[in-house]
Amino acid sequence: MTPTASLAAMGQSLWLDNITRTLLDDGTLARYIARLSVTGLTSNPSIFDAAIGSGSAYDAAVATHARAGLRGEALFTTLALDDLGRAADLFRPVHEATRGDDGWVSMEISPLLAADAAGSLAAALQIRAQAGRENLFVKIPGTPASLPAVEAAIYAGVPVNVTLLFSPGQYVAAAEAYLRGIERRLAAGLDPAVGSVASVFISRWDVAANAMLPPDRHNTLGIAIAARTYAAYRALLGSARWARLAAAGARPQRLLWASTGVKDPTAPDTLYVGALAAPDTINTVPEKTLLAFAEHGILHGPMVADPDAADATLAGFRDQGIDLDALAATLQRDGAEAFVKSWRQLLQRLDDKVRALDAG
Repeated sequence: MTPTASLAAMGQSLWLDNITRTLLDDGTLARYIARLSVTGLTSNPSIFDAAIGSGSAYDAAVATHARAGLRGEALFTTLALDDLGRAADLFRPVHEATRGDDGWVSMEISPLLAADAAGSLAAALQIRAQAGRENLFVKIPGTPASLPAVEAAIYAGVPVNVTLLFSPGQYVAAAEAYLRGIERRLAAGLDPAVGSVASVFISRWDVAANAMLPPDRHNTLGIAIAARTYAAYRALLGSARWARLAAAGARPQRLLWASTGVKDPTAPDTLYVGALAAPDTINTVPEKTLLAFAEHGILHGPMVADPDAADATLAGFRDQGIDLDALAATLQRDGAEAFVKSWRQLLQRLDDKVRALDAG
């Protein structure tokens, strides 16, 4: 059995953290689905900025949509949904076979809407309507300012990928926003089966913490945070509150590991994939990491949901002088700011491309 098939057999979904028009046009994504057990896909403004800025794959579409009067965010949304719609169609058989548990793609709303719940909901509804695909998540950040938008979107029946989560506490807050949205739907007599995932970022912990730790503890904090988050996830799924919702037909909000590409060149290139294997979760990986794991990945057994052991491990990092709560808040804030920067850079790149094509 191949390493990627072993993950699937364990019960973990493997998603690709990338999309480009070339991946779709040359059949690469279809091959990943057929041969590497890839069952979903995520995107973000940085991914699309790199895709649109590399080469000329998007030039014809940009020119066509620009002639139709699209500019700025409307132009980007149309380009992105052209790609994501094609990807969603490739994943549709998985989505149908798993009755909606898997086979999803994700599209980010504007990060400029982070503190605007009404604007976020309107954007989420517009993206879903324009996409016309059942298996498309709308990505909304799990920052304190955006959690009301998560709850409102779930209540409105919009499947949500809650992104930019970094800690067990941030995960629990996102999960509770999801649960409140489902509970409101039940109270209103609406179908509670609304899909959602909660995306917890891993490698950025180690980028931030390695300089504060001895070499033998480098690249270990992110995995420790994941272990404690997984224990919280399992506790929620075992709670009486969730049992009531599940009995009424609700879907579990699946835990997703994000930022699982290794940033430290001295660390194994499949570190986070092997360490974060766990049933009923998702790992979304960069293309380079996917190919590395398919070639030489090794599983270390499924994660164990042991909150006491995870707390003891995290206490050791606190003893090293790391304020985990403060660092989690910093990572989330910096992540949100980075998405805003990427968003503005993306829109500027599109404006520049439109002008260059017009001049040409």
